[in-house]
Amino acid sequence: MKKIAIFPGSFDPFTKGHEDIVIRGLKLFDEIIVAIGHNSKKSNRYFDVERMAELIDQTFEKYDNISVILYSELTAELAKKHQAKYLLRGLRNTTDFEYENSISQVNKHLNEDLESVFLITSPELAAINSTIIREVHRYGGDVSDFLPYKI
Repeated sequence: MKKIAIFPGSFDPFTKGHEDIVIRGLKLFDEIIVAIGHNSKKSNRYFDVERMAELIDQTFEKYDNISVILYSELTAELAKKHQAKYLLRGLRNTTDFEYENSISQVNKHLNEDLESVFLITSPELAAINSTIIREVHRYGGDVSDFLPYKI
């Protein structure tokens, strides 16, 4: 049976840290779906969602087992639709763990077949944070070292 994982997030923007988690996830999964979701806590995106999907797709153009989709529904339901039994998530620190642990418990309740798999961020990428990147970009700073594509 094919091991399919969903890598969900708002990806505003998608960083080298995210890219690292996806590439490393390929050692565990046959297919990874990068799913850009609507986060109800974030009313307005900084980077256009369709453009971000294109940039992520270009980042992984050499991989036929990585796809990019947009979604606006419960992640647990999205996983069912794509026959994904796994959610792939990255952890930078203990704060991330506390947040992700709560989400994984709810996802498991909503979809008992769904397992969350956490990868620890590579040390050299652990400081990369989408919120900080948005602020640097907003004020004209160079963010190219943090992103796997040109914006």
